Amino acid sequence: MYNNSPIGVFDSGVGGLSVLKQLVRFLPYESYVYLGDTARVPYGNKSDDTVKQYSKECAEFLIAKNVKLIVVACNTASSIALDTVREVAGDIPVIGMIEPAAGAALRASKSGKIGVIGTRATVNSKAYTNKIMELAGANQITVMSQPCPLFVPIVEEGLIDHPASRMIAEEYLSELKKLDIDTLVLGCTHYPLLSRMIGEILNGIPLIDSGEHAAVTALRLLAERKMLIEERDEFVMKPKIDFFVTDVPNLFFEQAQLFLGFNVDSPKKIQLGIC
Repeated sequence: MYNNSPIGVFDSGVGGLSVLKQLVRFLPYESYVYLGDTARVPYGNKSDDTVKQYSKECAEFLIAKNVKLIVVACNTASSIALDTVREVAGDIPVIGMIEPAAGAALRASKSGKIGVIGTRATVNSKAYTNKIMELAGANQITVMSQPCPLFVPIVEEGLIDHPASRMIAEEYLSELKKLDIDTLVLGCTHYPLLSRMIGEILNGIPLIDSGEHAAVTALRLLAERKMLIEERDEFVMKPKIDFFVTDVPNLFFEQAQLFLGFNVDSPKKIQLGIC
């Protein structure tokens, strides 16, 4: 494995592109392999065994691409299959979404009242609650979770600034607002695209983007292991990213532009297991 090997990123769909955006922001000189398992999305309604098997197959694909780091850019896979991915990866380091965001939430909170929003699967797994409480140790912390299942289709349909979206967000966030949380974890990779609206509703409290903190963790880990690619003097106009998907969604290019902020090359379609 060499410093110039790519960073591997996988998600059940396109939401992980928001994580990729943060990786590119903090590590602009690196190259990337992104895998979206779009033929089998979502993972959230699958059994734990199925999520582990799908995650294993995604990790094996990235390992075959000689990646030097694997980022599990999926909250469901991070909460259920992180140990599975690490077992498959061996010496290749693996970063998930849960722990970096949990640590950041604890650092940001002054009152110890932390909110978590996510899909029903992520909220029901209690992955964020358990990790926050584990990291808090003896400190007095209260974690309040709220599923926001309509946020994903709102983002994917491009309704980020629609009045109906704000009404839905007001309803979802009303209980958290009453409980006077002072920090909110965005426990789904789609949710950062709704940050402005969520922040307005919750009066500007810190919003913890799991992708951002996973990217910071990746930067620190690669630096500690002396695995960062050598920085170049020239400005990087467009990062080197190879896109792979198990199916090409109709709106892939529009959604990729929305999540990343720049146009992407055509993804290569691959097959994992039996789709």
